[in-house]
Amino acid sequence: MGIARMRAVVLDCPDPDRLAGFYSALLDWKITAVEDDWVTIRGAEEAERISFQKAPDHQPPDWPDPARPQQLHLDLTVDDLDEAEAAVLALGAVKHTHQPDESGSFRVYLDPAGHPFCLCVA
Repeated sequence: MGIARMRAVVLDCPDPDRLAGFYSALLDWKITAVEDDWVTIRGAEEAERISFQKAPDHQPPDWPDPARPQQLHLDLTVDDLDEAEAAVLALGAVKHTHQPDESGSFRVYLDPAGHPFCLCVA
């Protein structure tokens, strides 16, 4: 048995409400906690939790530039990459200019706060 159990992944951002709304729509998870500088969304399982913490001085990653590396990113599985791309762009994501996968099995995007995430084929 491990020492601890996963509670949440927490992303710093300038606007927790906006970023929580983006990921809530993207994952179809519910917003379950809203505080002054903290918002949490949850999925059906206990371990499915992402929190968003206000960081007024947040500087988004500039990956692949090592001066401000991505530090963390989410890999999300989708059934149809083109359909999912259209949906995340409509939510406010931006397709990253750097697309390292030539096989077409995943694509890299930036969420509204600039954090990279990948849509991966199931």
